[in-house]
Amino acid sequence: GILQHPDGTVLKQLQPPPRGPREQEFYNKVYDSNCCDSILLELREYLPKYFGVWSPPTAPNDTYLKLEDVTRKFNKPCIMDVKIGQKSYDPYASAEKIQQQVSKYPLMEEIGFLVLGMRVYHVSSDSYETQNQHYGRSLTKETVKDGIAKFFHNGYCLRRDAIAASIRKVEKILEWFEGQEQLSFYASSLLFVYEGSCQATTVRLSDVTLAEKRGVPRGLLSGGDILEYNNNIHLINATENGKIEASVSKGLSKFYAFHQKAYAKRQHSQLSLKVESLEQGRVWKSSTCIAQEHLNGNVIPRLEKVFCHMPAETKESAGVEVRMIDFAHVFPSSTRDEGYIYGLKNLIAVLRGILDN
Repeated sequence: GILQHPDGTVLKQLQPPPRGPREQEFYNKVYDSNCCDSILLELREYLPKYFGVWSPPTAPNDTYLKLEDVTRKFNKPCIMDVKIGQKSYDPYASAEKIQQQVSKYPLMEEIGFLVLGMRVYHVSSDSYETQNQHYGRSLTKETVKDGIAKFFHNGYCLRRDAIAASIRKVEKILEWFEGQEQLSFYASSLLFVYEGSCQATTVRLSDVTLAEKRGVPRGLLSGGDILEYNNNIHLINATENGKIEASVSKGLSKFYAFHQKAYAKRQHSQLSLKVESLEQGRVWKSSTCIAQEHLNGNVIPRLEKVFCHMPAETKESAGVEVRMIDFAHVFPSSTRDEGYIYGLKNLIAVLRGILDN
């Protein structure tokens, strides 16, 4: 497996020959300090950074590739490994090896990719759900879209922002493949990582807003105006005198627990707060109904004070990384890697289908 070095990098043990030396040679070629090949220089953008090889003092004959930990910057990283291409065996594979690989997932040639595993953070339970390679191999043409959608669902909603950002990053990798004829990749994967905890969200007042209910001039918060706030501040507590307090660093679980309590008490006058993503404006879809009895005339200025003066950083999209990994079967070529391109296009189509749904 992958080990973690104390300096924050990860260590991937070199595989037996010829796979291990071939992968090391690939990294050495791409990250050569004297490299001036524009194709390879651009390729670096889509790989984990490479820091050479490392051996433990107690076992100097054990060699590890020292690589960037792509998940390091995330608080609750959601991770998916997707093998790309129509063939998971290289041109030099034996007939036995080919049969073995094809039998593992006969649909590989038609679908063009295979989900090798995923780990998804669920906000509702503050826990991870994990799926292994058997899950991916159980997916058919009819179920593969729902199978991948599972990776982007956090227990409450579909993370449309993460899907959209992932599509853009895969499209950049596709552009690179369509412009190069130097290398062919077999049994190589894309590593998807996105932030599972909600970083920056927005609050939108619906058409029936509190402003209208309380007689506040429409121009103050007219339909569609967005008030921004950082995820560390949630509207979750109602005090006895009816004021809403901004409670810092509280979990979404409490936010939704308050929703359940308030919903049970609600009267016919309500404020609908729809929490949505900054990037797509529609990720956190659960509508929270806060009873009129918990609100007073101070809520509008207080909302403005809390939501309208947040740092510009909250406007950035949720963190998403898509990197190419696993290069034990990369070979020189003189033509485009059509098998990999086919897989990327199919994967993009599936991701777009999830988003459009």
